[in-house]
Amino acid sequence: MAKTVKVQDAKTHLSALLAEVERGAEVVIARGDVPVATLVPYAGAGDRELGFVAYRLPTSFFEALPEVELEAWEQ
Repeated sequence: MAKTVKVQDAKTHLSALLAEVERGAEVVIARGDVPVATLVPYAGAGDRELGFVAYRLPTSFFEALPEVELEAWEQ
């Protein structure tokens, strides 16, 4: 079960809360009695599997732009 702390306590003890999260705990930060955020371990962008898009772009998508369009972008 996640530990719940109020905003002021989270500000005062942020380093200790981050250490708990590094050990695998979840910390919920509440404003009064209303939960507003959860501290969880950072998963990192590199942990996501490639190929997660369900569709494939057509190869024509990557064709070079016509010269007229390239010139328009350079203006």
